[in-house]
Amino acid sequence: MTGEASTSKLTWELANDVQPIEADKIFRYDGDEQRKILEQRPWKQDPHYFKKVKISAIALIKMVMHARSGGAYEVMGMMQGKIDGDTFVVMDAFALPVEGTETRVNAANEAYEYMVEFNDRSKHVGRMENIVGWYHSHPGYGCWLSGIDVMTQMTNQTYTDPFLAIVIDPNRTISAGRVDIGAFRTYPEGYTPPNATASEYQSIPLSKIEDFGVHASQYYPLEISHFKSSLDSRILDLLWNKYWVMTLSQSPLISNRAYTTSQISDLQEKFHRCESSISTRCSHAHLAPIISGLKGKGDKDKKDETQLQKAVKDSTKIAVESQHGLISQILKDAVFNQTKSDADFHLPPVVT
Repeated sequence: MTGEASTSKLTWELANDVQPIEADKIFRYDGDEQRKILEQRPWKQDPHYFKKVKISAIALIKMVMHARSGGAYEVMGMMQGKIDGDTFVVMDAFALPVEGTETRVNAANEAYEYMVEFNDRSKHVGRMENIVGWYHSHPGYGCWLSGIDVMTQMTNQTYTDPFLAIVIDPNRTISAGRVDIGAFRTYPEGYTPPNATASEYQSIPLSKIEDFGVHASQYYPLEISHFKSSLDSRILDLLWNKYWVMTLSQSPLISNRAYTTSQISDLQEKFHRCESSISTRCSHAHLAPIISGLKGKGDKDKKDETQLQKAVKDSTKIAVESQHGLISQILKDAVFNQTKSDADFHLPPVVT
């Protein structure tokens, strides 16, 4: 592998915290142990039993490439792996032939037949892992479960548990320079989680906020980590040798311009609503709650964030991502086009 390709691969691994494993023990599949876990079904007694997800680097790349290939449309696929205590271990992933739209993805009978046949043929070549979950993309609107996603995941957990749901945002992946991914499990119907805490703030488009808020308490996120084996390292080397030039030549400012434009448009509408809300509250002499909300004091204020604070966070996120894209272009220009630095230019003498 060339030095440039090696640097590019290392950057990707650092950005996504891909941890190498000393031995490939994690890839060994013990059928008896897995059957014992399925018989005990400890997740039935504890709805919050599963807490972590480990994803192989190859499975991660497959899912991201598939999500990116869908463009503005959602795509869907399945994940193969095993259970290790309270952790899902995702070894591999494969795409499903499904029809997607900009807001949902539907799996027809052909997709289910393909899934069963793929899983059966995997066992014929020594891949004994079972299907442990599904993934789909949310192009441009973050990693969370919509109402339809919640219903799908609840059905899967009812009939094929243990089952995991993963969501990938390919647009935000390009903008942020690292994979934007979330892993989720739904609670049983009618279950109210004790001491439910607010999850990390996400920038949700206005058109999706209602759907996000209504179903946010019906599922919980799992901690995600990534790993690679010695074989994964060889495959990654081959991939980077082939694609690193293409990756280096691309600019997120250009390839993701439609997403950035939609973000700015959505942000403008959020600020417009904030302005209307503040004007209304000020006219009713309710300025004090706004001021206290903007100051922010402790955890209570964090939970009661105003819409203006959230809009400011969104604007900061857009600005930072745009600056990163611009900085990368400047660095590429300086390295490959040999742009002269300011020190190479002779300034005219100062007249006193």
